[in-house]
Amino acid sequence: MRYPPEETAAKHQRVLSLAAAMIRERGIDAVSVSELMKGAGLTHGSFYSHFASKDDLASAALQEAMNQKAALLAQALADPASARQHFVEQYLSATHRDDRGDGCPMAALAVEVGRRGRDRSLLGGYLKGLLDKLASGFRWGKRGSERDQAILLMSAMLGAVILARAVDDEALSDEILAATRRQLLAE
Repeated sequence: MRYPPEETAAKHQRVLSLAAAMIRERGIDAVSVSELMKGAGLTHGSFYSHFASKDDLASAALQEAMNQKAALLAQALADPASARQHFVEQYLSATHRDDRGDGCPMAALAVEVGRRGRDRSLLGGYLKGLLDKLASGFRWGKRGSERDQAILLMSAMLGAVILARAVDDEALSDEILAATRRQLLAE
C-alpha cells in the first residue's frame, strides 16, 4: 500500500527525530532498528523504505541532531552582549549533562564517531561551522585570536561535559561543570 508523500515524509521525520535522540542517549551501536521503529510506531520492515542501512540512519540522525543544535545556537547568538555567557551557562549545566538525548551531539557522540571512523567528516564539518559562528558571534577578550578562543571554549566545554557524565559522584560532576564555567567566563 502506498502512502501519500506528506505522510511518508512525516513518518520519516518521526523516525529521524527519535533516532537523533536515541543515539545521543545510548550511542549508535546500542540502538536497534526494531526498537527504533517500534518507538516510532512503525514496523521493522518499513525501516528500509526510509534508509538503506543502519549506518545511513546513523548518519542522517547525527545530521538531524546537529541541525537541531545549530538552530538553538542561532538563537543564542542573537544578542552578542550576552551570547557567550548564556551559551557557556547552558552548555555546562546539570540539565545538559543529564539530558543526553536532547544534548549536544558532539558531547554524546564524538568519541564513538572517532572510533567508528564513519561520519568523521560530517562531525568535522559541523565543528568547523560551529567554531566559525562562535568566533564571529561572541565578544572575546584579548587572550588570542577569536578562532583560538572558540577552539579553547569548545574543547573545554566538551571535555567537561564528557567527564561530568562519566563519573558516578554527582558532587564531583557538578564541580567539574562549575569550575569549567567559572574559568571560561572569567575575564
